[in-house]
Amino acid sequence: MEQKSYRPAWIEINLSAIQANIHQLNRRLSSTTKIFAVVKANGYGHGDIQVAKAAIEAGASALAVALMDEAVRLREAGITVPILVLGWVSPEYIPIAIKHNIMLTVFQKEWLTAAKQIDFTGELKIHIKLDTGMGRLGMRTEQEIYEFMNELDQERFRITGLFTHFATADEAEESYYRQQSDRFEQLAQVVRSQYAEPIQLHTGNSAASIRFPDQMLDYVRFGIGMYGLYPSLYMEKTRPFPLQPALSLHAKIIHVKKIAPGSKLSYGATYTAEKEEWIGTIPLGYADGIQRKWQGLDVLIDGKRMPLVGRICMDQCMVKLDQPYPVGTQVTFVGKQKNEQITLEEIAHQLETINYEIACLFTNRIPRYYH
Repeated sequence: MEQKSYRPAWIEINLSAIQANIHQLNRRLSSTTKIFAVVKANGYGHGDIQVAKAAIEAGASALAVALMDEAVRLREAGITVPILVLGWVSPEYIPIAIKHNIMLTVFQKEWLTAAKQIDFTGELKIHIKLDTGMGRLGMRTEQEIYEFMNELDQERFRITGLFTHFATADEAEESYYRQQSDRFEQLAQVVRSQYAEPIQLHTGNSAASIRFPDQMLDYVRFGIGMYGLYPSLYMEKTRPFPLQPALSLHAKIIHVKKIAPGSKLSYGATYTAEKEEWIGTIPLGYADGIQRKWQGLDVLIDGKRMPLVGRICMDQCMVKLDQPYPVGTQVTFVGKQKNEQITLEEIAHQLETINYEIACLFTNRIPRYYH
């Protein structure tokens, strides 16, 4: 369902682009390798439920999220495919996970000890996380694994997956990636020696699955690449295969004025007109995710680049126009107009961050429209 909005600002999500990116990856993966579509953080700002349904239709076999809340939301939307929570979840929520058939990530012996005190019926499906060099979550040593497996109640907890996360798969230098892959293989053998049932293995994030499709295991976790965004500047330059960006951000000019030389704009009066200038006001601001440091970045109007001037306000910002335009003229912050395009990668580069962060900045004040 499209979100009803009364403001002249919106995000368009091209679900066909998301599906095309999944099809592209699927063609390169082994026929035995399946895809977790990663829809955490509201689908990287694109919309979790809508993206999840499109991804499943395109061939994704399962979904991955960061939070239990995100997983429950997907279940309540009627989504039935397997869902894995990648982050830590308190043992007290095991009954909720079982009720909604949600797989949890587990990697602490102490977690199992606490979980045994929880009164629940049924079997909890878990994926074990191994830390092979990311240094974030997971078991790092063989001894940790032995202690974990000794604590495991195999009648109440069923291991359905085993995974790790690569720290440098998106960089030109492959040695650390290879080191992590080797370490995963070593630790996985320890887990398998302690557990008789089959376990699905997944190591590949977007970068690894795009660059090394023949090295992927039972599953890959397709996140940023699914949205048509490259995981790093290196991969944007090398482009193992073309991705189609799914998100564009637009608004309409709501006011146009001519200012005299020496006139100042916005909070702090940081911008001074050097000559007579036409200024347009746009109804997007930092409450929408257009941060104050976007000042000076370009937007597209009539297929031409024009700079944002003056400090970004909470609800509005201003653009220096090359001529007067009528109220209602479309402004594109991200996307194409005629022969020009502004990408999330370009914005991220100018702001010295990554495209992941920019996509996640756009708040729910901006309605998303899907096609």
